[in-house]
Amino acid sequence: MDAVIRHLKENEQKWVDRLAECVSIASISGSPDHRDECIRQMHETEKMLQTLGATTEMVDIGTQKMHDGVTRPLPPVILGKLGEDPKKKTLLIYGHMDVQPALITDGWDTDPFVLTEKDGKMFGRGSTDDKGPVLGWLNVIESYQKTNTEIPINIKFCLEGMEESGSVNLEGVVRGRPDFFETNVDWVCISDNYFLGKSKPCVTYGLRGQMYFYVEITCAKQDLHSGVFGGSVHEATVELAHIISALVEPNGKIKVPGVMDQVDPATDEEMETYKNIDFNIEDFRGYLNAAKLTEDNKADLLMRRWRFPTLSFHGIQGAFAEPGEKTVIPGKVIGKFSIRLVPSMTFDHVENAVVSHVQKIHESLGTQNEVKCYLAKKPGRPWKAETDTPNFQAAIKAVTDVWGVAPDLTREGGSIPITLVFEEVTKKSVLLLPMGSCDDGAHSQNEKLNRINYTKGMEVFANYIDLLGKE
Repeated sequence: MDAVIRHLKENEQKWVDRLAECVSIASISGSPDHRDECIRQMHETEKMLQTLGATTEMVDIGTQKMHDGVTRPLPPVILGKLGEDPKKKTLLIYGHMDVQPALITDGWDTDPFVLTEKDGKMFGRGSTDDKGPVLGWLNVIESYQKTNTEIPINIKFCLEGMEESGSVNLEGVVRGRPDFFETNVDWVCISDNYFLGKSKPCVTYGLRGQMYFYVEITCAKQDLHSGVFGGSVHEATVELAHIISALVEPNGKIKVPGVMDQVDPATDEEMETYKNIDFNIEDFRGYLNAAKLTEDNKADLLMRRWRFPTLSFHGIQGAFAEPGEKTVIPGKVIGKFSIRLVPSMTFDHVENAVVSHVQKIHESLGTQNEVKCYLAKKPGRPWKAETDTPNFQAAIKAVTDVWGVAPDLTREGGSIPITLVFEEVTKKSVLLLPMGSCDDGAHSQNEKLNRINYTKGMEVFANYIDLLGKE
């Protein structure tokens, strides 16, 4: 292992240059104009795997009709294998190579598709989500090979190019390929999340699920002049405002009757786990530049972020949102909101509670507008794992050895729906082993990956592989 770690350190700039090459590919999966780049990124990734000696299969997952009305091919899913020694156990690694949209005009300080380093921070779209972590695994494998160090486990890869657009058709691949996912897999590792704070590492054992709703309100057959028609119709936007205010309190507490009924109560044992987690409320508030948070103590705020459902309002389709003034009454608007789910909550129960509540609020207003409330896409389920498995213990020790501190065991408020699918199909332990920090700005302007997180993250991966090989 000393030789592997030394090679990783000596080739640090090579790894940074490799990340820069990947960041330069604008693999924006949700953009029609960038679909070809997304597909190109998957083929470039396959070449890197093949250079390491992996056998690869590019799985065709079909086509997609995009927002511009044109049907385009979906980027293929890469299934890769490195080693098939029956005497060794096998780790399945998942990651994605697509990214969120990014433009200088969005507020970036640098070109989002040119990796730019400032004060040890490497700025670029996809640097932390998820190109840096995926490349980290490939760099570690190369370091094992270049130092003639035997990789003590077999490794499988499942890499996709549609995660930022809902992992379209990935579940079908995972469930439809028992030869790859149900056999010869002993552990699963995902590196697509972040430290709870800026510096202390963590290992993650839980994620929330998500249900995304539309509330569609129609008050007229077309948009109306507010001077001519204002005051004569029950405006759709006004009714939507009443409905949204009936869904959630200003402090974020959900007002929909019945939604909280399925939430498991916090046990004394669980409450103890929050005491030693490295999290400072004031630092968090300052990072957000928020005047006030919804809770005043660490445990309550972390539980609001991790282990209780939340309802967030995301926008209004059909309403005027451009700069300037436009005195129009929208004939139809669509409000968009989501609910983050926690274990024990079921889709049917939540959907029935939300739709019923929206209908009751509508009826109480007496507008007789046409109102529909419905799910926008397939929901994502929450996930929570046991941490006393060899998989978690190897990850915890690897982090401790590299960073010199035991990681916090955390849950996260976000959703990675494929996590639970991997657990169900493989019937093995799945864990999230993050590389980046909480302030990396994934999905936001000026996304970055700290150089130290990149380098130490690779050392963690290398040690984790070594420890799994001793199981």
